[in-house]
Amino acid sequence: MKLVRRLNSQLPETNEWFNHFLGRDFFMEPEQYFGKNNRQPQVNIKETDDNYHIDVAAPGYEKADFNIEIDNNLLTISVEKEMEQKDANTMYSHNEYHYGSFKRAFTLPKGKINESNIVAKYNNGILNIEIPKTEEAKPKPKRILDIN
Repeated sequence: MKLVRRLNSQLPETNEWFNHFLGRDFFMEPEQYFGKNNRQPQVNIKETDDNYHIDVAAPGYEKADFNIEIDNNLLTISVEKEMEQKDANTMYSHNEYHYGSFKRAFTLPKGKINESNIVAKYNNGILNIEIPKTEEAKPKPKRILDIN
C-alpha cells in the first residue's frame, strides 16, 4: 500500500491554476480570511539586561498615524486610518495587504520599567519602542561570599 499525499484536500482534482485563483481561500468565510489576527501587525519583543524592545512591522504608515499610550502598565499602540479607496477600474486577482486601523496592547511588568524614558522611532516601516528597566529590575552582578 502506498501513502499518497494530496496538496489540496478540498479540491484534489483541480489543476494548479484553478487552485491558485479558486483554492481553499476562495471558499473561506470573509471573517476567517480577513479575521482579527490578519489585520494586526506582527510584533517582535526582545528583553535585554537594560531594556525591553518592541518592534512592530507596520509599513505604509506615517509617524503621525501612530498613537502610543501607557496607562496602568498597559502599553497601547494604535492607528486610526481609513483604508484607501480602490479605483473602480482596478481589478485585483489577489489582494492581501491594507493600510487600515489597528490596535495592539502589551502589559508591562509592574514596577520594573522607567516610563519617563521610553523612546519610540519609526523607520523603514518598523516602529521601534525601547522601554528601559528600572535599576531594581536590572540583573545584579554575581557575588561570591566569603566563609567566616
